[in-house]
Amino acid sequence: MIDVTTLYCGLAGGSDALRYGPVTPLLSCESKKGGPGLSSGNRVRAISQGRRNGGAGPQAPASARARKPIVVWTMSRRCNLHCVHCYSDSDNREYPGELTVDEARRMLEDVAQFQIPALLLSGGEPLLHPRFFELAGYARGLGLRLTISTNGTLIDRPAAERIARTGFSYVGISFDGLGKINDRFRGRSGAFEAALAGVRHLKAVGQKVGLRFTLTRRNFEALEDIFALVEQEGINRVCFYHLVYSGRGSRLAEDDLSRQETREALDRICAWTRALADRSLPVEVLTVDNHVDGVYVYLKLKQEDPRRALETLRALEWNGGGANSSGIGIANIDAAGGVHPDQFWQTHTLGNVRERPFSEIWTDNDDPILAGLRDRLPRLTGRCGSCRWKPLCGGSFRVRALQAHGDPWAPDPACYLTEGEIA
Repeated sequence: MIDVTTLYCGLAGGSDALRYGPVTPLLSCESKKGGPGLSSGNRVRAISQGRRNGGAGPQAPASARARKPIVVWTMSRRCNLHCVHCYSDSDNREYPGELTVDEARRMLEDVAQFQIPALLLSGGEPLLHPRFFELAGYARGLGLRLTISTNGTLIDRPAAERIARTGFSYVGISFDGLGKINDRFRGRSGAFEAALAGVRHLKAVGQKVGLRFTLTRRNFEALEDIFALVEQEGINRVCFYHLVYSGRGSRLAEDDLSRQETREALDRICAWTRALADRSLPVEVLTVDNHVDGVYVYLKLKQEDPRRALETLRALEWNGGGANSSGIGIANIDAAGGVHPDQFWQTHTLGNVRERPFSEIWTDNDDPILAGLRDRLPRLTGRCGSCRWKPLCGGSFRVRALQAHGDPWAPDPACYLTEGEIA
């Protein structure tokens, strides 16, 4: 993840320590016209409000390499929707061979002892798991910090209350636009209204909730509508995802944004984030699955505010390629116990928690893909291999390179920097 609020505007977020360590940039955001941004008082209030909404977050590791991974657990592949870009290619049916409750408990005990910073419950649709709240409560009892990735359509008021009681730090709900645009992506009429009702139920019980939006050519023009929805509903956090060619999303590669469209999207996201900061609105704005965004933000700041640019550069240098980089800062355990470098990399399995604990699988560097991801820079080829920014972005998203070229070390096709910018 690239925290635009932190890197572009210098406002603290709940997980900055994990992403940017002790060098997190904390300068006030300059206004678009070059005048003063947030006053120190307003900035402190915005930061404090953001922390009340999301908690203090994990402590900074000694180094980026020393961090433990955030674990995405695909609790079940079953889902009540049929999204066109679903990385797990889920349907509304039973999938055989998923972890039993006892197996899931043993896995949770292991990752808790391994001291991961957070566990993200995903799917499919995680709320369809018949023992969802039982297992979530068990994880919280082990001291795990929990988040949910959900389509939101199953969250009525009782479910929202139960989520809040369980102690989730954050609930992320996916949208792909407003109204019928969203419903076409989600494969069900009425999905937008049901998900929006879920947001409102969670807000009503004081639960931190965020919006997730995947950028494609089919919904690129809906950005302004999404901005308005976040403000109108008082949503605390928004994540803008770049398309990953995995699962059903692998058939949508032609729908990915062009380089120019991606740059335009980032410009609009940055401008909106700055406007939020100038109005002291405590919204965390992040982009996901393309670490080139951090470099792009730095290059923008070099033109707009060289002092802020230097702070951002230091944070990116500490990070060394993205806090959620595959095989380092993020891991996936699928519904059947398979361990993967990230949730999109289902074609490569590192091991299975039924046979070995996750902690052993993750610390074993005998797997060539896992070892390569942890020393990826010398392996990068082509445009990524010769790029001056590869220490900052880590070659971006390796599974996208694999899907596009059949080679995990080939150039990431979603890099949108110009030849002059990378030379």
